[in-house]
Amino acid sequence: MPTVPHQRRHKPLFWLGSSYKDYIAFPEDVQDDAGHQLELVQRGLDPLDFQPMPEIGPGVIEIRVDEDRETYRVFYVARFEEAVYILHAFKKKSKKGKATPKHDLEIARQRYKNLINYRASARRR
Repeated sequence: MPTVPHQRRHKPLFWLGSSYKDYIAFPEDVQDDAGHQLELVQRGLDPLDFQPMPEIGPGVIEIRVDEDRETYRVFYVARFEEAVYILHAFKKKSKKGKATPKHDLEIARQRYKNLINYRASARRR
């Protein structure tokens, strides 16, 4: 009898702060690309174009989408069993190859810190 391959559980997405509102402001083709990459992450796979962002927090990853000379980024963390947390979504204003703006890094750092604090307090209950 043939065996059925093990299917990975689909983790839910949780959008922190204004990340969902910012994401849906992306052009439709960018949303499609980033959405496909997030779906891979939900299934426990790596996105297609990504970079670790340890300066934000352990396990934080940046999805990169370049479209028509514009650059879009989505920061997420998937290291927790219960969900994939979207920390920040933004259009990168600087040219390709330049560092991520400090403002965007700080937004993601603060949301990561808030997430860690929330999870710690939830465990104590």
